Amino acid sequence: MEIDCIFCKIASGAMGVPPVYEDEEVFAFGDIAPVAPVHILIVPKRHIQSAHELTETDAALLGKMFSAARKIAGETGIDETGYRLATNIGPDGGQSVPHLHLHLIGGRKLKWEH
Repeated sequence: MEIDCIFCKIASGAMGVPPVYEDEEVFAFGDIAPVAPVHILIVPKRHIQSAHELTETDAALLGKMFSAARKIAGETGIDETGYRLATNIGPDGGQSVPHLHLHLIGGRKLKWEH
């Protein structure tokens, strides 16, 4: 765990944030500033700065994150109409927390905004 990483603290249970999904390697929780009726963040429990840091050795972890997204989408009912998975990389990419995370967004018609 990175000492100053808020997502590491959340994933470890230190912040008391209730999980939407959790397994040995992945923790998912509601976004504090949702942009849609369903907006869940899916993070690895191990600190990884961003998707840019991923290597071939992280393939299984990434698969678990996508599998968690599929399960959560089914549990929230957005699997029927569709949803978006997104990750931001670096400040210019919109990454505000330097810990890899997938945004699972759905529950309404989504558009690309500029």
